[in-house]
Amino acid sequence: MSVPNNHALELCGLSKKFEQPAVNGLDLTVQRGEIYALLGPNGAGKTTTLRMATGLLLPDAGSVRIFGIDLHARPQAAKQALAYLPDEPLLYGKLTALEYLVFMAGLWSVPSDQAAASAAELLALLGLAAHAQQLTETYSRGMKQKLALAGALIHQPSLIVLDEPLTGLDAHAARQVKDLLQRHTAVGGTVLMTTHILDVAERMADRIGILQQGRLIGQGSLEQLRARAQQRDASLEDVFLRLTERDHETAG
Repeated sequence: MSVPNNHALELCGLSKKFEQPAVNGLDLTVQRGEIYALLGPNGAGKTTTLRMATGLLLPDAGSVRIFGIDLHARPQAAKQALAYLPDEPLLYGKLTALEYLVFMAGLWSVPSDQAAASAAELLALLGLAAHAQQLTETYSRGMKQKLALAGALIHQPSLIVLDEPLTGLDAHAARQVKDLLQRHTAVGGTVLMTTHILDVAERMADRIGILQQGRLIGQGSLEQLRARAQQRDASLEDVFLRLTERDHETAG
């Protein structure tokens, strides 16, 4: 099947069942150069979707394509363009922030001079330059979250997938992260993220998808979701509640 050139990520018929279905025949596309926010109640299947989209979890059915490359047929090639940041990222506490970023760059075979320059730039953009020589075990939760994001971006991936990247950040740190993600898409990168902070999705996302019980019950711009919910000028929070409550009533 041919994939349009503007697709950064395509999920087709993706399904995963544990004791109950977690993701159920999900079709979802993320376009190049956009920020796509995936929303849903707790247990809707968001993290399971991200883990399958990045190759960390094998689906029971369906396919994943990253920039047209089948993730399961050619995993190494597909993952070259990808970075994934889980909601609880792993750092190495006995490394300084700079050492951590250079180490992460080395995993992607980034030349050492380029790695050092990129690390310095990312630390500055995230307000961590003054802490570059501190061991990461001394970092606060918010600082660790920002450093993990820098580690995900160090090899300049075309697609970055983030699970709740703003959790635990204060307003200033959250703004730095949002600015960095928007900077990433401004130069052609793509972001797929989950978040429970609906006003962030409303301000940042080019398109929004709403998951409920492993199914996509709404997708599009905020205006398109407002039209689907029949709530003109409503906030994303109101639209989200309307769509998820309506779907629950229909399913019941």
